[in-house]
Amino acid sequence: MTLKANGQLIISLLVVSLAMPLFGQGADGQLHSATSGAKAAGTDLPPGSTALAGSHDKEYVIGSADRLSINVWKEPDMTQTVPVRSDGKITLPLVGDIQASGRTTQQLQEAITAKLQTYMTHPEVTVIVMQINSQKFNILGRVTKPGSYPLTTTTTVLDAIADAGGFQDFAKTKKVYILREKANTGEKRIAFNYKDVIQGKHPEENIRLQADDTVVVP
Repeated sequence: MTLKANGQLIISLLVVSLAMPLFGQGADGQLHSATSGAKAAGTDLPPGSTALAGSHDKEYVIGSADRLSINVWKEPDMTQTVPVRSDGKITLPLVGDIQASGRTTQQLQEAITAKLQTYMTHPEVTVIVMQINSQKFNILGRVTKPGSYPLTTTTTVLDAIADAGGFQDFAKTKKVYILREKANTGEKRIAFNYKDVIQGKHPEENIRLQADDTVVVP
């Protein structure tokens, strides 16, 4: 290799080594800018907080006991994490009490923005659900750990039984059922035959649970 080629190689290596501290390696093995993340997305999360997967979904309907991160750009005193009270409201500086439960995150952003326009020009508000506490299901009867469980991910009847530690002795596994509240028709009872489902006979019975469903194991 010529002296000129050696010099070019050394210069190239120096450039790469100087650039490396400005970048971090992602899970895909590629280099990503160190400025990426919450700030690049326009959202400054409180220290130590991690938004739930899917909590940025603007169609998610907020419920009581959910925990929200409210961010007002360039207004650190307005940026905070608040719980949704049992009356469905939250309290913010300048805004006061405002209804959160029953609204999507997008609708709540717009409502807070409208309130703040009295006090500041073009407020930029972001609402993120930090904890989903309003979405839950119940499982009762002959299971090891009956009670209420958070419904933060897709959960089937089999998942619910597993979460509850499985069946107790003498559980009637062929006669499990789900109670579901229907707005216009009242309570609906959905049958679930555990033995059939695990044998692959009626997989359609292993339904995805909805908020406030109750699984009953006789």
